[in-house]
Amino acid sequence: MHYASVFRLVPACKILQFSKFLPSVRAHCSFFSALTNTLEFPSDGFENENKKIDFDFLFLSCTKVHLAKSLHSLLVVSGRVENIFLSAKLVNLYAYLGDVSFSRRSFDQIPKKDIYTWNSMVSAYVRSGRFREAVGCFYHLMLTSDLQPDFYTFPPVLKACGNLVDGKKIHCWVLKLGFEWDVFVAASLIHMYSRFGFVNIARKLFNDMPIRDKGSWNAMISGCCQNGNAAEALDVLTEMRLEGENMDPVTVSSLLTVCAQSNDLLSGILIHLYCIKHGLEFDVFVSNALINMYAKFCLLDHARKVFDHMKIRDLVSWNSIIAAYEQNDDPVTAFGFYKKMKQIGILPDSLTLLSLASIIAELADGQKSRSVHGFILRRGWLMEDVVVGNAVVDMYAKLGVIDSARTVFEGLPVRDVISWNTLITGYAQNGLASEAVEVYDMMKEFKEIVPNQGTWVSILPAYSHLGALQQGMRIHGQVIKNCLYRDVFVGTCLIDMYGKCGRLDDAMSLFYEVPRKSSVPWNAIISSHGIHGHGDKALEILKNMLVEEVKPDHVTFVSLLSACSHSGLVDEGKHYFHAMQKEYGIKPSLKHYGCMVDLFGRAGHLETAYNFIKNMPVQSDASIWGALLGACRIHGNVELGKFASESLFEVESENVGYYVLLSNIYANFGKWEGVDEVRSLARDRGLRKTPGWSSIEFNSKVEVFYTGNQTHPKCNEIYAELRVLTAKMKSLGYIPDYTFVLQDVEEDEKEHILTSHSERLAIAFGIISTPPKTPIRIFKNLRVCGDCHNATKYISKITEREIIVRDANRFHHFKDGTCSCGDYW
Repeated sequence: MHYASVFRLVPACKILQFSKFLPSVRAHCSFFSALTNTLEFPSDGFENENKKIDFDFLFLSCTKVHLAKSLHSLLVVSGRVENIFLSAKLVNLYAYLGDVSFSRRSFDQIPKKDIYTWNSMVSAYVRSGRFREAVGCFYHLMLTSDLQPDFYTFPPVLKACGNLVDGKKIHCWVLKLGFEWDVFVAASLIHMYSRFGFVNIARKLFNDMPIRDKGSWNAMISGCCQNGNAAEALDVLTEMRLEGENMDPVTVSSLLTVCAQSNDLLSGILIHLYCIKHGLEFDVFVSNALINMYAKFCLLDHARKVFDHMKIRDLVSWNSIIAAYEQNDDPVTAFGFYKKMKQIGILPDSLTLLSLASIIAELADGQKSRSVHGFILRRGWLMEDVVVGNAVVDMYAKLGVIDSARTVFEGLPVRDVISWNTLITGYAQNGLASEAVEVYDMMKEFKEIVPNQGTWVSILPAYSHLGALQQGMRIHGQVIKNCLYRDVFVGTCLIDMYGKCGRLDDAMSLFYEVPRKSSVPWNAIISSHGIHGHGDKALEILKNMLVEEVKPDHVTFVSLLSACSHSGLVDEGKHYFHAMQKEYGIKPSLKHYGCMVDLFGRAGHLETAYNFIKNMPVQSDASIWGALLGACRIHGNVELGKFASESLFEVESENVGYYVLLSNIYANFGKWEGVDEVRSLARDRGLRKTPGWSSIEFNSKVEVFYTGNQTHPKCNEIYAELRVLTAKMKSLGYIPDYTFVLQDVEEDEKEHILTSHSERLAIAFGIISTPPKTPIRIFKNLRVCGDCHNATKYISKITEREIIVRDANRFHHFKDGTCSCGDYW
């Protein structure tokens, strides 16, 4: 029908008003073509005075905001906007189309509102996620209107309650007006109290209900589930079944979630069988919940079968299967599902991008990371959703592009505690412990950011790396204050911190305080004993772990094999390497193979180590050849070291540390031509040696010394103390070992170079700065020099101090002229 036909329907007095809307009507003449004989306009002498408009059809046809505005215009010029029923429909229409501001304008223009109109406005706010305005609208109704709420008013406003105070006030109105036993209102009260953690109040309301429908049962089960109370949720389910009420998709979805949270696979499988028996397995919500549950139990084959048998899949289904593989360390398959989803035309949402960012990080694909970042920027999600922003920061950090992670972090309009935790973790995991501490100190300046469990788990490894014992102990104090010291993850980080700061007794004390049901704290304490050279104790702890029926995992055996390596326990290491596969079904990774090569190499079994590498069923990587090269340096095997380095440079030519190792092997035998050749090769490839440094914590500050450092305020005192110590050491039989001087210079210069090594500067600073006979703790980023190791034994005897040195490999406890490593390192 032509738009002029609509024009003829309008009373003459309205023509001028209507004319300004004519372009809109012209543009949507097809929209107005649906005129029927349902609603009649007042007669004004027009030839079509008996024509009627089907407004119900027009409301249904409005799928865009601009169409709704055209309809709104027609209602205005026709005088029908004053019809309460049509105006309420207009309020709802704008809300459904996402424009709640026009809902409010339409609502405000209604001269005489009834309770249905108020309910429509409250629901419009709730539907748009503007919960504070919904509660405000309810209070406005109660304060300014003579109308009384009905049972349709309370469910949406209870859903909108942002705090318990508002919830209780509205509960009082429910009681006053006698709606407490209405099944919809009661279910909403149950949801509200459960949301704030008051499941006991929700349960009392539920028990007092004279009549319960399925929604009431679902509300109670859901309330138990969202508060992690799996046992009570299953009890409610039992009651529900005894009363003859069957589960529906909502019930099943809630219960499957709690089965995953409570590690109850058996109940989950039984619920799945129920779904099959009652024909619920093809419901899209049930299938999505099944995929998520099986993914939590690492049963990817089951999750895949559920997905493959789905007749209808929505975006949530694809997000669930992608997340299932991503969270179970199969990024290749996860990315394959993402590509299939794109091929069939399903557009990703922000949740898809959260999984995708993690997948790209696991795949170490820098190019795709920029594509993901660009896609997020184009959608505007980085500015709108802090969760997405945090995921991008995490992605770049895991890829090692920490500068990009910092740039994204600084560009976030809003940062929550997870944003800070993510950046701190990123720096710590990329070996930038000082920067991680710097970010943590910045975070403390923002009083609105409250540190949580994730913060402590993020910052403690940084303090461990720096050996900042006093600062780590401060974190321990805050953890105790916040009642988190028994949390398994925080407790494990504290165990690791004390172990890596040389306080093994404190680490053990804490180990006995934290829950030990999982392998996580066991792995930490085994590793701590390993780096201290206590291999026998590490084996004893493993036996206790098995007695307590805690199953070791692949990390356990990495820690254990490393402990055997540092203690020379070759036979024990071989035994557990085979037991790991035969008794526990753990397939060795490159880390396990690397530990075995290191085990044989440190013990001097270089041929055995080389043969082991040749017979490995997997391709050797840099860590394997690096372990062999390190062993060649310890035992002075130049030929095998050269072969190992050639193989090493084929797989990783950019790690300057391996060039330094080979250079050191040549230098130890005085083969300066080889030294020059290796150094030239490194220079040609643009590589620079990592400078050696040692640190000591003093007065809550970490003092860092580099080899040959002469800029410290106490430089003169430090070198004077070293001269005195060197003279006393020589009187006791110390002879400098010039093979550890890697420069071709005169002997007096060689002695000066040895004396100015970073670990000796730190030790001398500790001696002049701390009371006599107190322990000194030193941390070095590289391996301790052999001559410094020998000299430190003499210094410990001369000064009657315990000197604890942690280098890149392990701890050395020097006392009374001996070292805990027994010179096996």
